[in-house]
Amino acid sequence: MFKNTFLAEMLAQSARKGYFHKNLSSICHILETSKPGDVIRVKGWVKSLRDQKENVFVDVSDGSTDRKLQILVPKKSKPGGLATGASIVASGPVTLSPKGQIELSARDISVCGECVVSDGYPFAPRKQYTPEYVRQYLHLRPRTAKFGALLRVRNAATLAVYDHFNREGFINVHTPILTSNDCEGAGEVFKVLPESRSVLRAMLKEGQSDDEVYFDRKSFLTVSGQLHLEAAAHGLSRVYTFGPTFRAENSRSRLHLSEFYMLEAEVAFVDELRAVMECVEKLVKSVTQAVLDKSMEDVERCREKKESSASFSWLDKTFPVMTYREAVGILNDHRDKFREDFSSSKGLGKEHELFLVQHCGGVPTFVIDWPQEMKPFYARANGDGTVAALDLLGPNVGEVAGGSLRENDHARLGEKLPKNNSHLEWYLELRKFGSVPTGGFGLGFERYLQLILGTSNIKDVIPFPRWPHNCTL
Repeated sequence: MFKNTFLAEMLAQSARKGYFHKNLSSICHILETSKPGDVIRVKGWVKSLRDQKENVFVDVSDGSTDRKLQILVPKKSKPGGLATGASIVASGPVTLSPKGQIELSARDISVCGECVVSDGYPFAPRKQYTPEYVRQYLHLRPRTAKFGALLRVRNAATLAVYDHFNREGFINVHTPILTSNDCEGAGEVFKVLPESRSVLRAMLKEGQSDDEVYFDRKSFLTVSGQLHLEAAAHGLSRVYTFGPTFRAENSRSRLHLSEFYMLEAEVAFVDELRAVMECVEKLVKSVTQAVLDKSMEDVERCREKKESSASFSWLDKTFPVMTYREAVGILNDHRDKFREDFSSSKGLGKEHELFLVQHCGGVPTFVIDWPQEMKPFYARANGDGTVAALDLLGPNVGEVAGGSLRENDHARLGEKLPKNNSHLEWYLELRKFGSVPTGGFGLGFERYLQLILGTSNIKDVIPFPRWPHNCTL
């Protein structure tokens, strides 16, 4: 009885303080469901306003949709501080504009937070800005129409990922961000240690370096959750993880970040690379279709290159497959089309990846059976100098995903383990007790968004990008 009374009082207090309102609804919901005569209350930001003789027309957004709600405010009721960028609360009946569009006839309107443009607000109404300019204001970037649309697309794609894997019978596993291994052995890791010198001094043991004090071994921000997923797959069969990963690469290209999101999946009892490719292809098509069904308006707002994949016709096509040897043959036949000489021993550059996709009609393309020296130690050998590994190449970005069958033979894996990583005994032991063949892949979430949106710079598909010399906010 006490709990119910206490809860009722808390809800009543919240209502009195305006934390929620029975008639408060998102602008998206209002535009889709409201009828003339409905009394509503909205909260949002002023995107533009137009003064007329007797009324002020205010376009308001709350971020729930790319569309704006027009609010009609009588001149005599116009509050001080009502300007572009200001946050407001307004209530009143729904009416129809002369053009038959839903609008709010404000009986009450107040300014929550003023926005004085002359004080340095960087975005003027109805003006277009370059991505480079907008990127200077990461804390204000979500206010812009285009980046707001991007965040909604990103949200729709995230939900679609979870829905897809749930339908496919996968179990979500939260793999660690702190790890003692460099999964791919490339050395592109961020080291982790306490900032506090007093903590280091208190925990220091004889013979230890500062790098080893806290965990008794060196620790890093993860570059991949794959090895941990393999451990989970050996008990759960079908698993995936979706979270941030980190690479300490000295690259400021349009396709690289120091922190980005990876979608990784692992499947047990898989003995053919085709099964992994089917898993990747089904994921890409399923998530893309879900995003288009839910957020086509936002996709159109975001897309930079209207002609690239504009029809998404590849959704109805089987992704082409070629071996690395076949890819080398195609590239050798077209050497005159590349800015730099192509060398099969150095792998595929970005222009080579994009050319192969174009060669296959602009459809995302698998390249499989790579030379063993080009892929990580865990890729299963084919016995002919190649490994059962894949890259998925896509329009605009090149490599979107990579995967392989995993080496499940205890002796062969023991020979291939990196000599400089003494903390992978547990990984080898997976092949000792109830081992099964496994395969999996990792898909770069930001690269995927670049693929479907035609976005040229990866920094424009993530809320707060980090790259060398830039970690603001």
